[in-house]
Amino acid sequence: MRLDKPIGILLLLWPMLWGLWFAAKGLPDWHILFVFVLGAVLMRSAGCVINDFADREIDPHVERTKNRPMATGRVSSKEALVLAAGLSLCAFLLILPLNQLTILLSLPALLLAGSYPFTKRFFAMPQAFLGIAFSFGIPMAFAAQTDSLPPLAGILMLANLFWVIAYDTAYAMVDKPDDLKIGIKTSAITFGQFDVLGVMVCHVCFIVIMIGIGQWQQMNLAYYAGLLVAAGLIAYQYTLIRNRERTLCFKAFLHNNWVGMVVFTGIALDFLIFQH
Repeated sequence: MRLDKPIGILLLLWPMLWGLWFAAKGLPDWHILFVFVLGAVLMRSAGCVINDFADREIDPHVERTKNRPMATGRVSSKEALVLAAGLSLCAFLLILPLNQLTILLSLPALLLAGSYPFTKRFFAMPQAFLGIAFSFGIPMAFAAQTDSLPPLAGILMLANLFWVIAYDTAYAMVDKPDDLKIGIKTSAITFGQFDVLGVMVCHVCFIVIMIGIGQWQQMNLAYYAGLLVAAGLIAYQYTLIRNRERTLCFKAFLHNNWVGMVVFTGIALDFLIFQH
């Protein structure tokens, strides 16, 4: 479940919080907030278990993953599937008190979370598939808070999709030598020698779309200050990944928690100070 490595929970949580704060104009329903935070923990944990089940034959051959519980045989396939199903069921029970639209959206969200780990076998850009899965908290947040799916939810999803491709490509650069030997597909391999450029272009697309959202939603200084700090953090990440050193690429991936946090802080402060 990788609860000892909360980076995945945080990267799932920040975009959902962006969506919830926009949907609620800065004043979310606290019950909805609680459900979504706990739901993010449960679904990320379920995703990790399914991922390890899908990669049980691959992980022993990858330096970073060779000591995972299924790779070493400490956990059986049956145990993993029961655990993943149990976590998913708990997440589903959490959202049952919410409206019908949110419950309906949870079904494709579950399907995406469960199928993503298998896309590495045949899809040249599994990071894009992950981006859609990791963005599903956004429309669900709008649905839970407003019982509607406005265009803003879709635009925020698109921004987040670019951000996920950026940070997960940096993550894939860590395993690139191993992945090439095994023959699985990642965006870091698909981008080839342009992997660093691909990461930075996706980051730029993310920031540009977020600026566009700010203009559209008539956001104020705090929002743009958050984006400015995020852009500075992304520029720092470039210095980490430009030489493709494995440990530094992993550091850049982890560093995206701060990007998500400052974007959220900008949104939250903007609604708090300027009260749209």
